[in-house]
Amino acid sequence: MATIKRSRQREAIKEYLAGTKSHPTADEVYENIRQIIPNVSLGTIYRNLNFLTEQGEIQKLSCGDNKEHYDGNAKPHSHFYCKCCHRVSDIDTPMPQFRHLTDELDFKGVIDTCVTFYMGICPLCNTK
Repeated sequence: MATIKRSRQREAIKEYLAGTKSHPTADEVYENIRQIIPNVSLGTIYRNLNFLTEQGEIQKLSCGDNKEHYDGNAKPHSHFYCKCCHRVSDIDTPMPQFRHLTDELDFKGVIDTCVTFYMGICPLCNTK
């Protein structure tokens, strides 16, 4: 197995995503990383986000707003997408036992991951 070379940009992206709950887009990641590494390119940000996603270190979320959002928490968990303000947030819900789900679906394959999105209006938008 090939050794993965460390990169300053990749480490900065991982650190930024681990420290935010905002589920930023690539453009938002770029703007924040530019504060630390001014000469970083948007292409470098995209390549590293894709690499980290492929390695299972972060999650890429498609919420239906034609933008990819990124989550530094790679463990299975649910998300809520607000149709009004377009923010993505984590929801602490019990994850299903896949063995039982497979039986209920009469599915002969192996389910090892479940991605759940809830959509609606967030509490902040709901009070407006």
